[in-house]
Amino acid sequence: MQNTKHNFGGQWTEEKLRRVKKYLVAYATIMNKQQFRFAFIDAFAETGYRILPDEQNGSQLAMPELLEDDTRTFVEGSAKIALDVRPRFSNYIFIERDAKKIVELEKLRNSYPELSKDVFIVNKDANEWLQDRCRNYTWKKGRAVLFLDPYGMQVSWSTIEAIAETKAIDLWILFPLGVAVNRLLRRDAQISPAIRKRLNFIFGSPDWYQAFYQKKRKEDLFGENEATIKDCSFDSIAEYFVNRLLSIFPGVAPKPLALRNSKNIPLYLLCFAAANVKGAKTAIKIAQEILN
Repeated sequence: MQNTKHNFGGQWTEEKLRRVKKYLVAYATIMNKQQFRFAFIDAFAETGYRILPDEQNGSQLAMPELLEDDTRTFVEGSAKIALDVRPRFSNYIFIERDAKKIVELEKLRNSYPELSKDVFIVNKDANEWLQDRCRNYTWKKGRAVLFLDPYGMQVSWSTIEAIAETKAIDLWILFPLGVAVNRLLRRDAQISPAIRKRLNFIFGSPDWYQAFYQKKRKEDLFGENEATIKDCSFDSIAEYFVNRLLSIFPGVAPKPLALRNSKNIPLYLLCFAAANVKGAKTAIKIAQEILN
């Protein structure tokens, strides 16, 4: 799991945004020489702009660390970054469930009159729309870069499988390593049915339990007993998720990047996977250089 030595806060955020843009520029440059139409898809587009933390009410968020500049500004800037990339994409698709944020995305689209006819704003659930689009669209002549950047555990494994099945999409995904998954993995292994269902939803398998918990013998006042305890780290959780991606994608960047807060705790894991067999080698090479 790669780390970053940049200062936290604004400078750290700007560096991450530059890395994202660097990949999109490289991708668009390569695809402009091909015969494909290619799209940028932002599955959790928000308003399309970076929102500084002092403009938000922290008490309204379940996870207050999401207000930190080095997390929120990275997640919420991707739509506008894509519109600024040159050479341009053939199409831009911004998916957002919140009707109020749709209004802001429409303002963003209108601020790019030369691109506006190719910007499509979708007011639907991202999982439902993506699964339908991936499985019912003819991808033979189409390609895309897709950002899945939710704040928590909204992305289902079924959606990731549908993306892999297209054989056409380059996927960047923010995996909620520290903000959600690690917190739900209780040390005492007493995980409720509801939490198990949620972890199955994001991993696509119940095998995570065997991967993250071990039975160990320990002594107490009553003698020697066997107990199931948590036996995983941020690194091992990251490795498990990368291996899950490898089980369905022809190419996955082997060393994802941990996005850390000011206390150096990994909040998210920035991962990359390529669905197209022919283009995977080049895509992984470019993406891993950026992640490094």
